[in-house]
Amino acid sequence: MKPYYFLKEVYYALVSNKVRSGLTVLGIVIGIASVISMIAIGQGSQNSIKASVESLGSNLIIVTPGQQRGFGFQVSGGRGGAQTLTSADADAISQNVSSIQIMDQELNGRYQLIGKGTNTNTSVMGTTENYPSVRNVQIDQGNFISSADVSNMNKVVVLGATVLTDLFGDGTDPASVIGQTIQIKTLQVKIIGVTKAKGGNGFNNQDDMVYIPLTTAQHYLAGTKTKYISTLAIQAVDEQSMSDIQNQVTQLLLTRHNISDPTAADFTVTNQSDVVSTASSVTGTFTTLLGAVAGISLVVGGIGIMNMMLTTVTERTREIGLRKAIGAKRKDINLQFLAEAVALTFIGGAIGILLGWIVSMIVTKFSGIATQVSLSSVILSFGVSALIGVVFGYYPANRASKLSPIEALKYE
Repeated sequence: MKPYYFLKEVYYALVSNKVRSGLTVLGIVIGIASVISMIAIGQGSQNSIKASVESLGSNLIIVTPGQQRGFGFQVSGGRGGAQTLTSADADAISQNVSSIQIMDQELNGRYQLIGKGTNTNTSVMGTTENYPSVRNVQIDQGNFISSADVSNMNKVVVLGATVLTDLFGDGTDPASVIGQTIQIKTLQVKIIGVTKAKGGNGFNNQDDMVYIPLTTAQHYLAGTKTKYISTLAIQAVDEQSMSDIQNQVTQLLLTRHNISDPTAADFTVTNQSDVVSTASSVTGTFTTLLGAVAGISLVVGGIGIMNMMLTTVTERTREIGLRKAIGAKRKDINLQFLAEAVALTFIGGAIGILLGWIVSMIVTKFSGIATQVSLSSVILSFGVSALIGVVFGYYPANRASKLSPIEALKYE
């Protein structure tokens, strides 16, 4: 049979019962759309987490005490004693560890900030002049903390964009608050700058915090004579140097803290690449799980195709017998019914891909997750739909091709 007439025969076979064909295609449409949208959501979440981690700085090695203790609150961070990381440790690392581009010491905690008739509870970060370079923070108006502010324990503060809104209201011009005074705990501080909004949420939202000199935080807020810090952020000269710096820092701190057993370390050295890798691994597993769950609907759709084709074979038994009686070969009958099953899955696959893309766009618009429809997921879904058409269409097609012409013609 010529291809034109063959395709025409397949077309008429499918449209002869539009409702049944439509319901069968619907199963494939839902399956394909589910797979594509779920994978897109998973990949979007993975990219979002990765971007959030990298927005905190590039090529970072983070050193924290075994049990983090910021001024004003305490959070258990693992094994070891409290307040085990000091400014002296940071100085030793700066002098003895190679391939460091820049380094910043941090001491953080949460406090109530009081403005003129307003207040807010936010994160207070004691830091140095290196913070903007290490953490990718930019100033919108005014200036950031200077080395002189740190040396002289100046009572100055830089506001994050969210804190500016919380204290002074929406639409406040950042330049208008420069020079004003707010209160942190019992400490009166003068606003010298406002950072540009970066966006984000959660505990590490850099818009929802304020920055004061490290020494000011240690002296006035931490209430201790020893220069403890809660975080040491080290920026490597390049990504290839990160592992080497991590090893050097670990060995140096073990020596300084008189610890011979690395498993008993009272500090933690974290490589940013490891954090990104772990986060990507977790979200990758999550994406695979979502895709697998959505893939179940594809199998259900395939069973629907088999059911329809078996019904079609039964209804068209006399037609099959007549065609075989006038010379149709077994492979012709087999190919015709197989083509009908594959056509159903291709139609369902095309509609499912479009629907999956639309669902992904809707999720992006209303959830804030930048979903990503990848070419690989489209190809995979379309390939799976074609495979389902072949696998679940083969048995009905093979059954039709094996019918005896004489028995088929007798069928009522």
